[in-house]
Amino acid sequence: MGEFDLIARYFTRPAQRSPLGVGDDCALLAPAPGMQLAVSTDMLVEGRHFLSTVDPARLGHKSLAVNLSDLAACGAKPLAFTLALSLPGVDERWLQGFAHGLFALADAHGCELVGGDTTRGPLNICITVFGEVPAGSVLLRSGAKVGDDIWVSGTLGDARLALEVFRGKLSLPGGLMQLARERMEMPTPRVALGQQLRGIASSAVDLSDGLAGDLAHILKQSGVGATLDADAVASRLAAARHPDGHALALAAEARHAFTLAGGDDYELAFTAPQASREAVEHAGRAAATQVTRIGRIEAEAGLRLVDGKGQPLARQQYASFDHFG
Repeated sequence: MGEFDLIARYFTRPAQRSPLGVGDDCALLAPAPGMQLAVSTDMLVEGRHFLSTVDPARLGHKSLAVNLSDLAACGAKPLAFTLALSLPGVDERWLQGFAHGLFALADAHGCELVGGDTTRGPLNICITVFGEVPAGSVLLRSGAKVGDDIWVSGTLGDARLALEVFRGKLSLPGGLMQLARERMEMPTPRVALGQQLRGIASSAVDLSDGLAGDLAHILKQSGVGATLDADAVASRLAAARHPDGHALALAAEARHAFTLAGGDDYELAFTAPQASREAVEHAGRAAATQVTRIGRIEAEAGLRLVDGKGQPLARQQYASFDHFG
């Protein structure tokens, strides 16, 4: 099967939002009047971002999900995406599964594939996603103000649990492992929540590399500091119980590490004025997404971490993922 046959069989669909669809030299997109385009790119490399044993349908889902999470952090509505795919060879069963997972999530968000590229090489997936947001309403990292609350969606650290099992450093019973693996391989981009937070949140960021590191981007770009409760949004799976009734034996330090620097959560961290607490909670309900208040923005620079009892935690223990660190 040649390159263009592969594209035609697995990645060509009737045009929806784009007048050209897949197959011309460029894709054409026309955002609605008064809207701005939001654009983000993410690359997933085998052995770096995903395991070779991952189900291809789940990989298709995650490849798009991590990009949709960036749109969510800006409060943007998904429009379309491009796919650049490097493959070691043509494996039709793999392609069928990958395309199925990719398009299932794309259809759920009304996001259309409008172009891309394929080549032979190590397995590498690069997606560029396009969204639209009303002019002046985009959520940025630079808007946090002293006195704002810090919030996070969902729970954190579940994906890291699965990774530690794959590394042979942790054991989970089958049911818990299945849930943890789903969180790692099929994250839920908080697109609806991001749109609900427009006009409410003062800043936002998606959590891909770990809460402590990703929140630091907001602090730096907003010129503020923060105090964060590391126990406010712990992994729900780490707190779950084995079938024999015993809790998962994770030391506090490990729980904090998973929460603060676990990575692969793809939740949203955001700030909002204290006066907007009811509005934030309403936004969470409207988006069917749990939101939890976990800290506050302060004038003193830097991120200060405390446990549920208010005791300080050592910041240097919780560095986030860095590709070149």
